[in-house]
Amino acid sequence: MPSILQSTQGEIGKILWLHHEHFQWEMPSSNRAKGARGGARQLKRQVLRHALASSVSRVVRNSQAVASEISATEQEAQTPLTYNEKMLANYVPVFVMLPLGVVTVDNVLEDKDGLERQLKELRAAGVDGVMTDVWWGIIESQGPKQYDWSAYRSLFQLVRECGLKLQAIMSFHQCGGNIGDVVNIPLPPWVLDIGESDPDIFYTNRTGNRNKEYLSLGVDNRRLFYGRTAVEIYSDCMQSFRETMTAFLEDGFIIDIEVGLGPAGELRYPSYPRNQGWVFPGIGEFQCYDKYLKAEFKEVATSEGHPEWELPDNAGTYNDTPESTEFFGSNGTYLTEKGKFFLTWYSNKLLCHGDQILDEANKAFMGCKVKLAAKVSGIHWWYKADNHAAELTAGYYNLKDRDGYRPIARMLSRHYGILNFTCLEMRDTEQSADAKCGPQELVQQVLSAGWRENIDVAGENALSRYDRDGYNQILLNARPNGVNKEGRPKLRMYGVTYLRLSDDLMQKTNFNIFKTFVKKMHADQDYCPDQGKYNHHIGPLERSKPKMTIEYMLEATEPTEPFPWDKETDMSVGGALANLIDKIFSMFK
Repeated sequence: MPSILQSTQGEIGKILWLHHEHFQWEMPSSNRAKGARGGARQLKRQVLRHALASSVSRVVRNSQAVASEISATEQEAQTPLTYNEKMLANYVPVFVMLPLGVVTVDNVLEDKDGLERQLKELRAAGVDGVMTDVWWGIIESQGPKQYDWSAYRSLFQLVRECGLKLQAIMSFHQCGGNIGDVVNIPLPPWVLDIGESDPDIFYTNRTGNRNKEYLSLGVDNRRLFYGRTAVEIYSDCMQSFRETMTAFLEDGFIIDIEVGLGPAGELRYPSYPRNQGWVFPGIGEFQCYDKYLKAEFKEVATSEGHPEWELPDNAGTYNDTPESTEFFGSNGTYLTEKGKFFLTWYSNKLLCHGDQILDEANKAFMGCKVKLAAKVSGIHWWYKADNHAAELTAGYYNLKDRDGYRPIARMLSRHYGILNFTCLEMRDTEQSADAKCGPQELVQQVLSAGWRENIDVAGENALSRYDRDGYNQILLNARPNGVNKEGRPKLRMYGVTYLRLSDDLMQKTNFNIFKTFVKKMHADQDYCPDQGKYNHHIGPLERSKPKMTIEYMLEATEPTEPFPWDKETDMSVGGALANLIDKIFSMFK
């Protein structure tokens, strides 16, 4: 057996070669042609130095683990894997989102007995765990740094007793005003009070309407909250969560911390608020007209030699179509130098917002055996239009010649984060042709962006679905090229969260189909409590990698073809015949 030193030296050599190859492939072709000249040479050295330092550190730190791996590998060579052991490599865990108001606005665990019955049914169905919002508006409602986690401790204890794992969302947004919101949980009252005297702490559209779902990223670093910045508020809250929930974090019960970065917990601007009259498929509106963001834009434009440039005033209103506006129309403002400057600034602000808060989350949970995650919204309407208007107003600067999602994935890679995406259940044929929807292509693009940046991708359905077609689409996206009966599949999502637990889901016919879906997500294998058996090793969270320059993140905007998808899943829950049988049975209920 080779020595640990030899193994380590070989690993370092491989790391150097891999990073060299990765850099060559990811560098734009124009830069590759110039070889190692100028800024490319300096950037390459910087990337290699950071990557090598991080990788060598892990190799040395895990030398004993390397020895164990070698021993385990030798043992495996002597004992061939069984069919079921090979198929476990295709296993995708399934989580179920708990109701929005499982903890009430008054900080009380709602209907504990009823919830316990449902959780036990989920466990019996093979579900791996549940996801729940942890509402900032509930736990810090009494005043700055006055945290009350009691109801959530009770909830977590109940979930653990039912044998389920937990994904926790640090929900720094309001509940209410978005699709599917059936309860109202506002931001903490003391924050809303500050907004009464300074309404510019909230996102604002061109006509001055304020959105109280989430604090404007324009106040991320402004000490407007009793001496604290918005980022410090989020950081303090996450640190308090860690200190209070230590027992749940140490025993591996909490496996994911999804960090809320905007409305609905998503990294985006609140560009399509239903509580301000938006209806599908309106293009939405830009949300950067509070005094703080307006001042920042003016400062940046002036520094670039264009003090005359202002924020857009020709991008229409919430329910306009792209072609009815001057900004998004054919040969519109979005294609001009001024329009490109604005869209770059607008999307970069979002990128830096996510990066800064995830860095704080990393510091808060460093050393815990958890993964960090961030959610990106599935804005599929107008995706097939040249202007991608609805994505642009939300902050995703995504066009045919510019990838708006891969820079987000690259930013997440700095924090070892999971990219959580929505609308996994949607098919193009189910959507409005007039709105030029493209959910299937959008999912392909975003998941491919994550995989190309070597991060895990997870996802969820955007709307509640109980039909086989919706489940089959999720299954296809979970393993785009099907299962591999000899081991790991080509592509596999890290996990899928079903939205959401409800009486409708637990209805007998619906739940029977759901149980089949869970089994197929598990590649026809029984529930597996050992995450390591399907290659989900969750070690202590490491410190984030060195800060990336915005220029390096934006290199990822170079468009690339997404990975190929099969036409249909090879783990179907049933097709047209099964649907017909379901309908016949439903007639005799």
